[in-house]
Order: sequence, then C-alpha cells, then structure tokens
Amino acid sequence: MVFTVLAALSKMERECIRYRTLEDHEFARARGKAIGGAVTDENMLSMALHLRDIAARLVITSGAKKSRHPSAATVLRMLRDHDQQTAI
Repeated sequence: MVFTVLAALSKMERECIRYRTLEDHEFARARGKAIGGAVTDENMLSMALHLRDIAARLVITSGAKKSRHPSAATVLRMLRDHDQQTAI
C-alpha cells in the first residue's frame, strides 16, 4: 500500500513538472524565444557526413579493443583533451 501511495505521488509530481515546463515554453514563445535544438542546413550536414567518413577510418592500435573503431564519444573526448592541452 505504501508503494502505491508513493507511485501516485510520483505520478502527480511528474504531471506538475510537465505542466510547469509547458507553461514556461509558452511564456518563452510569447517573448519571441526559440524552443528546440540547433538549426542545421545542408552545409552542416555535408560536413558532418564528411567527418563521419573520416572517423570511420580511425582504428584503435593497442589495448583490449585493438583493430576496432572508436566511438564518436571517444573521438570527441580525444579532440577536447587535445584542445585543452594545447591551450595551456
């Protein structure tokens, strides 16, 4: 019975959060703010596809995942770490 009550309270809280979020979105739209993700165009898509082709050529040379391709997150982390080291 306790779990049923907690589940009901949790559902009610989720509905409140959703309602407040929708209200905030309407308020932002009324002020002229854009809601949503990044705006992309054909040039960005072309560059992303080109970068994906380059990333597919990368191969891990040592360790447990030798001869496999790194994930996109790994490539981005490597680039971020490189940028941080060169900025110093």
